[in-house]
Amino acid sequence: MSTATIKDTNTIKQNIPVLEMTCASCAVSVESMIQSLPGVINASVNFASGSVAVEYQPGSVTVQDMQQAVQSIGYDLFLEDKTNTTSLEAIHAKKFRGLKNKTMGAAIITLPLVIIAMLFMHIPYANEIMWALSTPVVLYFGKDFFINAWKQAKHRSANMDTLVALGAGTAYLFSVFNTLFPGYWAAHGLTAHVYFEAAAVIICFILLGKLLEEKAKGNTSAAIRKLMGLQPKTVTIIKANEEQVTVPIEQVAKGDLLLVKPGEKIAVDGTVVAGNSYVDESMLSGEPLAVIKNEADKVFAGTINQKGSFRFKAEGIGSDTLLAQIIRMVQEAQGSKAPVQKLVDKIAAIFVPVVMVIALLALASWVIWGGANGLTQGLIAFATVLVIACPCALGLATPTALMVGIGKGAEKGILIKDAMSLELAKKVNALVLDKTGTITEGRPAVTNSYWEADTVYLQQVLYSIEQQSEHPLAAAIVAYYNETAATPITQFESITGRGAKATASGSTYYVGNQKLLEEHTINIPDHFLIKADEWSKQAQTVIWFANEQKVLAVFSIADQIKATTAEAIAQLKQAKIEVYMLTGDNEATAKAIAAQTGISSYRAEVTPAQKADFIKELQQQGKIVAMAGDGINDSAALALADVGIAMGKGSDIAMDVAGMTLISSDLKKIPEALRLSKQTVATIRQNLFWAFIYNIIGIPVAAGILYPVNGFLLNPMIAGAAMALSSISVVSNSLRLKWKR
Repeated sequence: MSTATIKDTNTIKQNIPVLEMTCASCAVSVESMIQSLPGVINASVNFASGSVAVEYQPGSVTVQDMQQAVQSIGYDLFLEDKTNTTSLEAIHAKKFRGLKNKTMGAAIITLPLVIIAMLFMHIPYANEIMWALSTPVVLYFGKDFFINAWKQAKHRSANMDTLVALGAGTAYLFSVFNTLFPGYWAAHGLTAHVYFEAAAVIICFILLGKLLEEKAKGNTSAAIRKLMGLQPKTVTIIKANEEQVTVPIEQVAKGDLLLVKPGEKIAVDGTVVAGNSYVDESMLSGEPLAVIKNEADKVFAGTINQKGSFRFKAEGIGSDTLLAQIIRMVQEAQGSKAPVQKLVDKIAAIFVPVVMVIALLALASWVIWGGANGLTQGLIAFATVLVIACPCALGLATPTALMVGIGKGAEKGILIKDAMSLELAKKVNALVLDKTGTITEGRPAVTNSYWEADTVYLQQVLYSIEQQSEHPLAAAIVAYYNETAATPITQFESITGRGAKATASGSTYYVGNQKLLEEHTINIPDHFLIKADEWSKQAQTVIWFANEQKVLAVFSIADQIKATTAEAIAQLKQAKIEVYMLTGDNEATAKAIAAQTGISSYRAEVTPAQKADFIKELQQQGKIVAMAGDGINDSAALALADVGIAMGKGSDIAMDVAGMTLISSDLKKIPEALRLSKQTVATIRQNLFWAFIYNIIGIPVAAGILYPVNGFLLNPMIAGAAMALSSISVVSNSLRLKWKR
């Protein structure tokens, strides 16, 4: 999926899938080609995610220009437009099927070839049979390596395909020559060896390695598919004749009139035109209370409608919805580069030419000092060096670990915006927490009740009224008296902004705020007012229950501390991370919450500017600071923090400035995110170590450095297997992250 966002009036940032890349050097070639175009500010290609993040000036260059430039060197860009009816998933699926068929075909032919080469090399016409078997493997199943190498050569460039084409091609042509002209070697007192099986096995193993890499890279993107699965598949459209039609979400157009029923997810962004309901927007705002939606109010994709139903006009569809933004965030994060990856790309850019020089030096050294068989061994060493030095393992080391780490985070409800945040999170030693929506539960619950005369019947009346109410605070009362039986009520009426009233057994009852009682001239005794005032000072919401004559009960409802908060803070302390709480609430409330959660450092009644100043203060002390918050008032602090964490998906601004976003408001996700950062960075280092060690050891051995010592020469066939296994081992090591706790 290509995505675009306007950065300012002059430039556009876009993430575009790249097709036909086969290795990290391909990524460098595509990147440099796009980067060279006038009007392109920056281009960054990620091989593992198969995409390019490009920033450009639309007046100077277009994505079609970039596509043409990339096509000229053998690659392609996937551009979404009305004329392109094939999806990116379909292209990848077709490519995987084709690669699978090629690999199976090559393996079926190569198996008897290897058997003949190993066990029956002396049968009549053995060389001719092996030639016949190896030809389709090298020239048909392996033709893409030669085509791509030629395209690179035309642009004075080289990549992994160059290495494979030169390695397998040299072994094949050398063997053809020896089969056709065996007398040449006999005249020099040498035996005409053939290496048809080496050429075929090189192609076969590399195809197998690519197949497994493609499969593994597909697995790392599973999180994206799961996030896409959160979107409703169908939606109810109301036609002009009031007919209700259920259609796939893809068919929704701007301006369509949609119906949302109780309990449904809202599929697209829009504006309410008829009806009203409470909508749970906690996933966007972090606010615990559902929001009343009346005519002209905005609704957002991914939010959950509660008991009512309403109609709304579709405005933000497809990639313009908030849910699409979350999906895009993960895609962009998986395509972003960690600082260490940029170094790896620079190495990959010079790697292929250096390897080619080493291969030529190996050939020359064997010819000069190798004695009678110097040319033969030199050609074999030349082919082996080219095959074993494939830079895939090096190129895949960082991006595959990042993709798996970011994907694993997404599956756990931790959306990581960029690779930088994932890398830096492991160093965090100070965490600043906003209170509301971060430390607290995120949904209202009854914390206190005070009755004039508590009877079972009155509880049943209260429970029955609140059961019918759509107000989000009513759910707290219903949950509090969930074991109470309902009693028949009539004439129920919801009073917007006040509460509700109903009749039971001939008497009228009221449930709501103090204004509701005052408007109906209901007397409020002093002892009730004292209780209500006490709870109000603790930032708790007060709900009144009365009949026509007097107050019957008063309740306090608050957003309670989450059950997991204390445990999460204990885990953070155990990890030697200092925890601070900042809140705009009063000192008494802040002190009580800090005591209950085990937070020793807190500040109350702080403004947004003071939150940002506190972050600066910690950073000046040399601390690496993470900040967790959920609202616009936290945005300055989130932007200043080394790692910003938006809780409950927060506001749009909070999500924009934060490096990480937590889908749920569970604080235990923060230590999980920090652990994930440590695991991912450790995996990157392991991958880089093994990739470098592999090449440092493999290339000299392939060149024949051990031959003077112990007579060991590396067979090109074994080199091909080792090269494929090196890439598989790196991807497999990255996938181990999935099962780490």
